Parts: sequence; structure tokens; C-alpha cells
Amino acid sequence: MDFLKKLFNRGPKVQTVNIEERFTLQNRVGQGSMSKVWKAIDNHSGKTVALKVLDRAKLARLNTRFVGMNKPSEGMIASVLDHPNVVKTIEHGITTEKEEFLVMEYLEGVSLSFLVDLQNDRMKLNCLNYCIQLGEGLDYLHRNAWIHRDLCPRNAIVTDDDVVKLIDFGLMVPNTPDFRKPGNRTGTANYMAPELIMRQATDERIDLFSYGVTCFEMFSGKLPWPSADTMESVLQHVNKEPKDLRKLVPELDEQIGQAIMTGIERDPNRRWRTVRRMLNEFYEAAERLGLMDA
Repeated sequence: MDFLKKLFNRGPKVQTVNIEERFTLQNRVGQGSMSKVWKAIDNHSGKTVALKVLDRAKLARLNTRFVGMNKPSEGMIASVLDHPNVVKTIEHGITTEKEEFLVMEYLEGVSLSFLVDLQNDRMKLNCLNYCIQLGEGLDYLHRNAWIHRDLCPRNAIVTDDDVVKLIDFGLMVPNTPDFRKPGNRTGTANYMAPELIMRQATDERIDLFSYGVTCFEMFSGKLPWPSADTMESVLQHVNKEPKDLRKLVPELDEQIGQAIMTGIERDPNRRWRTVRRMLNEFYEAAERLGLMDA
């Protein structure tokens, strides 16, 4: 738990910032369910950055789920993360409008969700490589006692030089008993693990499920279950067998296909226990197939 101690022992947040004076906003580059992201010039350093501003009202509603639990803010979490497959957060604080903001490295690239939908030659050529990089980022979070809770293609960027980076930590929580208790259903419906949907106790295996669904979609362009937009459709994750990736993509290597299908097992006890175990299957297949340096 040294990582969590480091987080909670950090000094005070940066002072309140007037972002209209501090930054020159160039154009909007992203918008999440609770935030807006701009490409901006930091007028202090002259550097191009990504500026993320969280919606005050929506953030307050989210935080009502964690009353009395000492949940760290997204800025607090992101500022201590340091991994090649995780976006680097340079600064965080509060605006003069009482909104939380994060200053992150600016990445030239596209959303992983864009490539998943496109299924072009770039995606097909690099798919296993992207899966491995995404898994390395997730493994780093797990090794440092975090549960992401919202892993999906829209929360990752693929840079122009094919580096995959996790970019959103708004729902991430410490992997501690209080945050593993039943009841808190947060995440993106299509990637939610059955135990999360049923409001049961959770652990990092909910991320394994989301990772498995993401890898499934990366290889096939499809979800294991029909897209979920109602609670009834979400419950398919609990009550219905997923599509078989190996039938959707017959040319897919068996070891890769089996690794992903194990990742989306409905029973968490039948999934991979750690991301590293799933990654080991990918690395073995990559080395055997000569698809990448392993």
C-alpha cells in the first residue's frame, strides 16, 4: 500500500486558477460524461497541453456515492500515476469557478474507440500490440492498488506512433475493503461485469471483465453481447452466454481467442485472477506467431 500512502501524504493542491488567464484554449479535443477537454497553450510554460475541466454538478452527484469514504479526487489519483501506457498528469487544482481541472500531456492521436469502429488495416495489424499495451497500463494500476471501474475503448488514446495510453480515471477507486463493498454500480454499461451489475462485492476482476470485452471488440468490431442501453439488456451479461470470438474471427489464433474468452467469464472465479496472467497468454502467442517483440 506504499502507493496509496504516497497519494494521501502529498502536499496541498495547487492554488485556485483562472484558467481563462492561465491557458489559451485552442480547440475541444474530447468530452466525457463529466468533463470537457481542450487542447491548450499553458501561458506559464508555453507548452501545448490537454486541459480537462470536470463538471461541478455532475462530479458532486458522483461523490454522493462515496460519502464518508475519503475517495481521492481524479486529480489526486492521476498526478501520482507514472507508466508509459498511462497519460501523464502535470498539474491539478480548482478553477475560480470551483471546478476541478487537470493539466495533462497533450497526445497526438485518436481514441481507441475510433479504431475499434474503423477496423482498418492499422487496427488489424496492431490489434494484439494494442491489447498488450492496454493490459500493461491496467496491470500497473492493479499492482498499485487501484480498481479502474471504467475500462473501455473510449478511455484510451492511440498515439500517432502507436502507443496506447489510458486517459480517464474519474471512476477509479482504491482497492481497499470499503471500496469493494456491494452496492455501487458505476461504469459503462457494455463493459460492466456481472457482479457489478448485480451490486455484489467487487474487486479488480471487474476490470479484467472490461478488459476482456474491450479486447473482444478490438479483434472483432463487435461486443460479446448486444449493445446495452437498458438495464434489461445489461442483464444479458449475467443471464446469457457471450458470442464466441473464435467463431466471429475464425482466423484468430486459438490461444489469443481463449485468453479473451476467459477474461469475459460471467463467474469472476473462472476469469483470469490477474491481468498479468492474461498478458502472459498474449505475449506467448505474439512470440510464437512472430507478431511483435516479446
